[in-house]
Amino acid sequence: MTPSSTVGTALPGTLPERLAAGEPGWSTEADVVVVGSGIAGLTAALRLRGQVGKVLVVTKDVLSAGSTQWAQGGIAAALGPGDTPLEHEIDTLVAGAGVCDAEAVRALVTEGPEAVHELIALGANFDHSDDGELSLTREGGHHRDRIAHAGGDATGAEIQRALVAAIEAAPEIEVVQHALAVDLLLDDAGAVAGITLHVMGEGQRDGVGAVRCRAVVLASGGLGQVFSQTTNPAVSTGDGMALALRAGAVLRDLEFVQFHPTVMYLGPDSTGQQPLISEAVRGEGAFLVDFAGDRFMQGQHPLADLAPRDVVAKAITRRMHEEGQPHMWLDARHLGKEFWERRFPTILATARSHGVDPVTELIPVAPACHYASGGVATDLWGRSNVPGLYATGEVACSGVHGANRLASNSLLEGLVFSRRIAHVLPGELGEQRAAGEDHRVAGVVAAGVRPAVQATMTERVGVLRSADGLDRARDELAGYAATPGEEGTAAWETTNLVSISAALATAAALREETRGSHWREDHPERDDAGFAGHFDVVLVDGRPVATFRPAAATDVEAQQAVAR
Repeated sequence: MTPSSTVGTALPGTLPERLAAGEPGWSTEADVVVVGSGIAGLTAALRLRGQVGKVLVVTKDVLSAGSTQWAQGGIAAALGPGDTPLEHEIDTLVAGAGVCDAEAVRALVTEGPEAVHELIALGANFDHSDDGELSLTREGGHHRDRIAHAGGDATGAEIQRALVAAIEAAPEIEVVQHALAVDLLLDDAGAVAGITLHVMGEGQRDGVGAVRCRAVVLASGGLGQVFSQTTNPAVSTGDGMALALRAGAVLRDLEFVQFHPTVMYLGPDSTGQQPLISEAVRGEGAFLVDFAGDRFMQGQHPLADLAPRDVVAKAITRRMHEEGQPHMWLDARHLGKEFWERRFPTILATARSHGVDPVTELIPVAPACHYASGGVATDLWGRSNVPGLYATGEVACSGVHGANRLASNSLLEGLVFSRRIAHVLPGELGEQRAAGEDHRVAGVVAAGVRPAVQATMTERVGVLRSADGLDRARDELAGYAATPGEEGTAAWETTNLVSISAALATAAALREETRGSHWREDHPERDDAGFAGHFDVVLVDGRPVATFRPAAATDVEAQQAVAR
């Protein structure tokens, strides 16, 4: 099938248009609410302070929780001798498989070096070589050593530490921890008038409350808990994406979910967050082997074990199916004990805690959900289609990742586009809007269906997809959506997971091709004539409806230039 300009598809059932929750028992005000406390959210908050009256940061757990702290490999930018933003741009466009936004990529790579230097000036301590220069390494899809890292393999933790310290030293930024963002408050024209929260253990703010504000910046992270196995922390239940979808926002490129190829395999019954074996380990010389000891990535791609993540994940999955094995192996024994302890101390300790010593043993690995390249559709300045709603980081689809994120571009995206939001948002703040009467149909899905939702998504909407599997997934998701539950955090998270799963499966069913991290067994070839573009999903009467948007001419020209 070749998509027309608009393609609708209806889930056989409806999703809640807002979460069923009690009336707010408390209220407060702010100029801007930032939802999320990773690199994207804290960067936005720090850069907005002093430009707007009051910034309120809302985080689901504590300030230091979230995906940023788990980032092992590092942050990519053209920082080394001989490297250029243009080379970084080309590698990003190649990995994105024809559907990156070329202007967004150019903004990312040209503004990236300055953003990283500002992060260093803020107090983030990156690793340096003996001569005092930044220590840079290489990861999959990169043709240069351009990955800056900290603590060997603890880059995210060091960045998070520096940002949290800066927030704690800024008393003008108010922080509310242990708060789940429930829904946006909208005025009669559909613009942001505030946000409702459910706060646990915050004294007078215990329970559901409302924050009246003039703008909301979503920086709430990804959707990894949609699947049974993921590298994402437990808080990554797609709350920001689901909240935006219910408010009328466009979700773009949801079908492009990146499965990291080398996640430590802990057995068939292991679920939830799984240990990541960073791509940087392969960047330092580790390689993949099958059960016969063959290096099966040789001949698969010019970069072999350092090919883009979708290529490696597919190769591992193919070999697993061919051999009837639940995982493959990563061989890093030749790196040696001293190197492991210096360069990858966190990964080494984690692997040993699960009974595997990478210094002397092969590491069992298999692909698992890692990163959502899609999310709330934004322009080059982080604006969504909902007035007053901005998005940055993994919750957003800025266009830089296309069909497959280039390794270590995610931390950079959070930095660059949060800076961009802070550049325009203060001048766009209007007067405080009055919340209108909310006519959206409220509901909540039973918390108990969560494992079944994750099993459906893993089996039918995971690495390998087909029309039959996707149709069955949508039927099953409709059944879960029709299972009513009782109000509460667990049920609200489950409702968000069901909503995002339904939107993702809708887009995946319509994209009848294989591109980047979207792999259709029944449509194994990339189809640039029919699918060089994006599926935008909105909620219409409780059902996700997808519209196909062809890639912009400048994007196509950029891809053609890379191909030449």
